[in-house]
Amino acid sequence: MSLRQVPLLFVLLFLFLSCSRSPQPLSPLKFALHSAGANRAELEKVLRHYRQRPADSLKYRAACFLIENMPYYSYPVSEQLEKYKVYYTWLREAKGRTPQQLVDSVKATLGPVGPITMRRDIETVDSAYLCDNIEWAFRAWRERPWARRVSFGDFCEYILPYRIGDEPLTNWRERYYRKYSPLLDSLRKSGLPNQDDPVAVAQYLRDKVSERPYVFTMTAPYAFGHIGPQYVETLTGSCKEVTDFGAYLLRALGIPCAIDFLPLRSRMNAGHFWLTTWDKHGEDYMSEFFGPFGKTHGNWWYRYDDSPKLYRYTFSVNRALHAEMAAYGEELYPFWRVPKFVDVTREYAYYYRKEQAIPASMLYPGKRKGHIAYLCLSSRERWQPVAWTEYDAHGLTFHDIEKGAVVRVATYEDGALRFATDPFYIDGWTNEIHIYHCGPETHDVVPYSKYTVDDGDDLMFRNRLVNGVVEASDRPDFATRDTLYFIHERPHRLYTTVRSLSGRAYRYFRYFGPPGQHCSIAELRLYEATTDTLLKGKPIGTPGCFQKDGSHEYPNVFDGSTLTCFDYLEPSGGWAGLDAGREVRIGRIAYAPSNRDNYVCPGDEYELFYCDGEWRSAGRRRATADSLLYTHIPRGALLLLRDYTRGVDERIFTYEKGYQQWK
Repeated sequence: MSLRQVPLLFVLLFLFLSCSRSPQPLSPLKFALHSAGANRAELEKVLRHYRQRPADSLKYRAACFLIENMPYYSYPVSEQLEKYKVYYTWLREAKGRTPQQLVDSVKATLGPVGPITMRRDIETVDSAYLCDNIEWAFRAWRERPWARRVSFGDFCEYILPYRIGDEPLTNWRERYYRKYSPLLDSLRKSGLPNQDDPVAVAQYLRDKVSERPYVFTMTAPYAFGHIGPQYVETLTGSCKEVTDFGAYLLRALGIPCAIDFLPLRSRMNAGHFWLTTWDKHGEDYMSEFFGPFGKTHGNWWYRYDDSPKLYRYTFSVNRALHAEMAAYGEELYPFWRVPKFVDVTREYAYYYRKEQAIPASMLYPGKRKGHIAYLCLSSRERWQPVAWTEYDAHGLTFHDIEKGAVVRVATYEDGALRFATDPFYIDGWTNEIHIYHCGPETHDVVPYSKYTVDDGDDLMFRNRLVNGVVEASDRPDFATRDTLYFIHERPHRLYTTVRSLSGRAYRYFRYFGPPGQHCSIAELRLYEATTDTLLKGKPIGTPGCFQKDGSHEYPNVFDGSTLTCFDYLEPSGGWAGLDAGREVRIGRIAYAPSNRDNYVCPGDEYELFYCDGEWRSAGRRRATADSLLYTHIPRGALLLLRDYTRGVDERIFTYEKGYQQWK
């Protein structure tokens, strides 16, 4: 994108924030009023209202704060787009339907989204709306005991804002205040200590609200920004939706709260959002909202997350940051064009570097047009800038960096990233830099999955098979039984095939889950010893699934699909089996864990890429088993496996000692 293509608002912002370039820069307030056009009279009405009342001097300053930053907010307007948000209500009411099925229903019912118009706050916010927001915000700030220590500056940034991002403008404050204030009435009667502490009150509210289960999914019918205060109350969607709800709730009741975020989370291909508030001593606490509030610094969850940068959203524009970057006189990467955030990496980072040097020996040769160097994190085959510094061919220094992720350096030239280094990794313990580049040697690569199965749900599902047992019996109640196979380690591929330990013939067979694991398993395949054919029979087992909707019952274990599974209602005692209708001797046994559909699946079409400056293809092929074989792949290269048949989750990896090592 050339500078000529940047929207007029951003050009004006560029000119305004780069004050040194203008002999007579406008003040932020005058610039905002000038930008309002025909709506200027409405905003001046608010300023006159509070300026003429000495008792409301703080409200006047609050109005100035909102108006000064109003030019940098806009929101999409589309009747059809608004209707699409019914999806979040359907998620709450869905019985046995997946989020993707609901997405398909929304699109089929409502049709395409159609044209979308962007409206600017500065041109549309009227005086009544702005005054209503200010009055309710001040009411919550002044009447609640936990808000008395909140400074005016923190009030403006973390209680006062009338919006979070780009959601439609609504009068949400009074509704939230009246709806959730009764929870505070019960707080006063609860005897809870520290009722003047914002963190204690926030925790109490979280516990009360979370009595209704949260429906989590990252699937949506449209790439919404922020869906607004009405729909986040359904407590459905991703971390963004539930965090937005928490912000509306706490701010409406006078608890200062910020939204902290990772622009891109290492190993996850997505950003992440959570809440931060402050106790009565000013110490900050963070929460995933449906988790407990804990001290931000050294929080255990972030000790194991190695994303290079963490930020905090602000309502105000970070004018100092923008002026610093604008001084280089070049087009900025979009994330930094209108920075409404501050850097909070220091408050979270565990493997932290105040200054991280990148030596000149790592930089590609050749002169750069760009004067800003960006530190980029991987998202599938793309690289997304998350930090910046001044480009210097003699070596770079990035500031306040969390170590441990695979990154690379690039400049932003002519609307595209131009890479300046190979991908590299900074060890959290030793500070050593490991560079991923293609060496002269090659080797064979055998991938079993396209996305990590070594953490999250997939790791949990793999662990749930350990100590499970495949049994056989002459009786349908398995009062007497023989062990065909005992699972002593977690599987690392979709199907694990083993030999039966018994040579006897039986009629009844089952998988019996280990204690506490809900008998979680996707598939069990038994092969007759004499013919090596798949055994057929009548599914038998313990009825009832954890979801209580019939979606994860025991017949799923024998339906031939690894995308369905058994998830028994109770933690222990569950089993899924077959009545063969005759006595059969089993030779081979194959079992598959419950999973998120990231393993290599027979019949799907794949392509392996390796990074040699740019991503290069090692070939496209259809899987005939639950693994693939690629030969003559450069040793030491960073790799990515793509599934063209289904699914979107992919993650970079290396191949070491016969295994995929996820990065």
